[in-house]
Amino acid sequence: MDLGLQGKRAIITGGTKGIGRSIADTFADEGADVAICARNADEVAAAVEALSAKGVRATGRALDVADGPALTAWVADVASEFGGIDKVVANVSALAIGPEEENWEQGFRVDMMGTVRLVNAAMEHLQASDASSIVTISSVSGREIDFASGPYGAFKAALVHYTQGLAYHLAGEGIRANSVSPGNTYFEGGVWSQIETGNPELYEMALGLNPTGRMGTPQEMADAAVFLSSERASFITGTNLVVDGALTKGVQV
Repeated sequence: MDLGLQGKRAIITGGTKGIGRSIADTFADEGADVAICARNADEVAAAVEALSAKGVRATGRALDVADGPALTAWVADVASEFGGIDKVVANVSALAIGPEEENWEQGFRVDMMGTVRLVNAAMEHLQASDASSIVTISSVSGREIDFASGPYGAFKAALVHYTQGLAYHLAGEGIRANSVSPGNTYFEGGVWSQIETGNPELYEMALGLNPTGRMGTPQEMADAAVFLSSERASFITGTNLVVDGALTKGVQV
């Protein structure tokens, strides 16, 4: 399926590993130019090299999305380098789960404000594009109470609300906004890989909750995010696409 992304310009936070890296790779495979950021400079450089090898323009920067001025400056520089921005994907999470106050503060700075500032910084470029879209990466923890029901779940739920508000208010400008809520997603070096070795009882419990008998892959989550960003989803806005293998039992109405 041609997603109509050839020559489009996408910016993704957290694009060096896991879901974010798969999103960046999938955009590039579809012919889109890609800009990524992450905190580790060496990993950013390696990812940009691999993305460039796909025959698209690729750029990246080491930064913490909790640093508002740095994030805003990066977005402006990407728009200058690419001549605009068409697709925005807010992917980074602090993965702050515990009830401590510092986790609430970190989740707010990274998950919530990292997304808000990314969208705000890109807005003038999205308004100038004829193919603009916003995708935020939420989580099933934002729609059901689970072991991550503290700051992580609360801010993931807030992202869905924020994104649907964007969809409503920006529809008249032709800017679409959707969220993706991944279920448990396994990849080497990821949180579930670490739990598998560090807390095998929790890992087996989580695995047993999914009727499919497995966890999702970063590529399965990326496929959803890139589809929602594409022209094939031109009449889809304000939705929260749950990609969880029937893990959650709640009904979306």
